[in-house]
Amino acid sequence: MEDSESQLLSDEEQTPEPLLSSLDIFLFSLIAGLLIYWFFFRKKTEPLPEIKPFTSVTPQIRETSFIEKMKKTNRNIVVFYGSQTGTAEEFANRMAKDAQRYGMKGMAADPEEYDMSELSRLKEIPDSMAVFCMATYGEGDPTDNAQEFYDWMQGTDDDLEGVNFAVFALGNKTYEHFNATGKYTDKRLAELGGKRVFDLGLGDDDSNLEEDFISWKEQFWPAVCEFFGVEATGEDSSIRQFELVVHNDINMNQVYTGEMGRLKSFQTQKPPFDSKNPFLATVTVNRKLNKGGNRHLMHIELDITDSKIRYDSGDHVAVYPTNDAAVVNRIGERLGVDLDTIISLKNLDEESNKKHPFPCPTTYRTALTHYLDINNMPRTNVLYELAQYASDPQEQENMRKMASASPEGKALYQNWVLGSERNILAILEDLPSLNPPIDHLCELLPRLQARYYSIASSSKVHPNSVHICAVVIEYMTKTERVFKGVATNWLKNKDVTDNGHNHTIPMYVRRSQFRLPFKPSNPIIMIGPGTGIAPFMGFIQERAWQKEQGKEVGETILYFGCRHKNEDFLYQQELEEFERAGVLTQLNVAFSRDQEHKIYVQHLLKTNKEQLWKLIHSNNAHIYVCGDARNMARDVHTAFYEIAEEVGGLTHSQAVDYFKKLMTKGRYSQDVWS
Repeated sequence: MEDSESQLLSDEEQTPEPLLSSLDIFLFSLIAGLLIYWFFFRKKTEPLPEIKPFTSVTPQIRETSFIEKMKKTNRNIVVFYGSQTGTAEEFANRMAKDAQRYGMKGMAADPEEYDMSELSRLKEIPDSMAVFCMATYGEGDPTDNAQEFYDWMQGTDDDLEGVNFAVFALGNKTYEHFNATGKYTDKRLAELGGKRVFDLGLGDDDSNLEEDFISWKEQFWPAVCEFFGVEATGEDSSIRQFELVVHNDINMNQVYTGEMGRLKSFQTQKPPFDSKNPFLATVTVNRKLNKGGNRHLMHIELDITDSKIRYDSGDHVAVYPTNDAAVVNRIGERLGVDLDTIISLKNLDEESNKKHPFPCPTTYRTALTHYLDINNMPRTNVLYELAQYASDPQEQENMRKMASASPEGKALYQNWVLGSERNILAILEDLPSLNPPIDHLCELLPRLQARYYSIASSSKVHPNSVHICAVVIEYMTKTERVFKGVATNWLKNKDVTDNGHNHTIPMYVRRSQFRLPFKPSNPIIMIGPGTGIAPFMGFIQERAWQKEQGKEVGETILYFGCRHKNEDFLYQQELEEFERAGVLTQLNVAFSRDQEHKIYVQHLLKTNKEQLWKLIHSNNAHIYVCGDARNMARDVHTAFYEIAEEVGGLTHSQAVDYFKKLMTKGRYSQDVWS
């Protein structure tokens, strides 16, 4: 720079004419000015650092070795959970928390987040053990988050000698494969050389899952103490897992308002859509299906245009409901708190992957509306933890008693909470001396879960919409309170109006094994009373579409059941039209209460036993059952066994084996609930 400037001066001395034009001088000044600005003022334009909100989304860099994490944080018990609806995860957290009362240190862990092939290394940690709370989902399947671990168990030949373990299984006896995942985990870990410290626990949600868990836990801990030669500390005081942070001065753009994962994900929607990132679908149709009676059955259509969501007939749609605003307000009034206070609940264990119990920061109102289950009966651990806040000694004693494993305590919990269907608001109203801090209550309540519905449409016919068929749940409890199902009442109120306000529903699609045959020429037999008709509306629509495409479509037979022909014959017009068009080759309807003696779908099956046996045994028919697992699905099973015995000449055990093989081959499928 200096050389060029001296050359410039010497030239000026020699020549009177200006070397630089006015344009050159202007450009030179502009460049110099920009350089001066860059060097001296650029720091002032840097934006202020953004304050990141507390989020429930885990950091990107995560420890995948649970062994190293246990060593680093001085833990000796790890409780893995296979959870679909949150119950197994809740039980795992309770087990990890309990460990402290027995002089040990536990951590709950999602097997999906860790390298489970490290299980054989657990023996590196003295006096250690792994506990597995494993739920069974669908037709004996592992839950989504336990699938990789399940696959690993099936394929590994690792030596687990020196690895101590115990398993508590969560299931429902009304299902064919009761607790299959938990049973397999217990059996397989032992086969690989693991040491079973305590017997497999079998929880039955059809009876009393909470009682099963408490009874098992009460015997489990003394057995563990004896195994490791330790004594219980006797520390029965409440142990907080999260601390309250109140935000008095925070940008509202950093506050969660109901999102499941990413902040502002409802304002700026980005695919792919799943459980952590649901799509906001507009409700385009919401009509009552039944013509009479005291129930409300509804057909709802959700618009999924531009979502890139794909589905097949038989899949499930998951929706995230919100709690009744009136119930939320009453909880706030009863506890005397400002529900619009912005808070975070921050995990006291800084090493935990679970930084918050729900997305934070948020308000108490949002937490109670979108994130917490306030409608179901609280589990015993909630009562135990809240008991300390009851000023009346008798109320406190009863709450602690209900959380115990004593016969008297179990009976009290069964009658006063479960039998009377008291949710947390009812408990607060009926125990006047109970005044818990709302932040502790929010820490203890389980997460509000998505609700799943069988999709009542075919994407071949309705590529841009998903249909739901549901019945509104509403009845009087023993305490003269009206129990309202959270999701169905919320859906019922999603009216389609002409005023331009469109209701939206956070949703995503969950894949199912409930599938039409690969060959359209295979006959299908569908049995679905009540709202069990849902997936079959999709099946029939798809068979009609296949027919229109010129494909050879096999017999399509439906067995539907309802109470009265003139009241709740769902989709009557559509079904009769499909029958007239020859798509539905046979429409059999059982009207259970239109005559003195009740007639159900299983009775109609028996009246057509010869035809059904021929279709099943000779024509490769596929059978589909959808609806109530407790009674209907069992009765339909029994009817098919009897048909095989009476027409096919099989013994009872042969008939049972015959239909089990059909299930294995995918020719007998169930989509049932209890």
